[in-house]
Amino acid sequence: MKKGDIRRAFTYLESGSVLLVTSHDEGKDNVMTISWQMVMDFIPHIALSTGKWNESFKTILKTKECCLNIPGFDMIEKAVEIGVVHGSECDKFERFDLPKQEAEKVKAPIIQNCLAAIECKLEDYVEDHGLLILKGVQLWENPEPTERRVIHANGDGTFFADGEFRNLREQMKKWVPKGSIRL
Repeated sequence: MKKGDIRRAFTYLESGSVLLVTSHDEGKDNVMTISWQMVMDFIPHIALSTGKWNESFKTILKTKECCLNIPGFDMIEKAVEIGVVHGSECDKFERFDLPKQEAEKVKAPIIQNCLAAIECKLEDYVEDHGLLILKGVQLWENPEPTERRVIHANGDGTFFADGEFRNLREQMKKWVPKGSIRL
């Protein structure tokens, strides 16, 4: 090992799933790309880290709801493009050809061609750290995409897809909650 620049430390930890977060306010849908998220428990509670500069952040604080859409790796370029355009500049759903589906428990739309979507309600906001604490209230799963790999961000402009999977459920069965096995 050799010493490294502490400013790069987060790139070893950031690699959670890239999400397309949808919101809805006063008749307008919006979507942002985010990779700073953390599952907090099995309920699920999910923390997102963002801030006041973000239009969707303001909408989520106001409406107290959103949808977390999980794109497949085949959507990587689109996810990055969505993240560098502001919703006030255009209709991102139209510009990026994102087919919408009405959610059941929130007003934010579901993006139909994603692998999954989680309807969420805002439970808490930790202002000092810009953390939105969300509670998942409905899961949607899409069995149709052939590309099942999830996008991960390194935080330095590079991305990777899920790699090799290993099934160790037998060893973990005591700790795997009922109903948690994915498609």
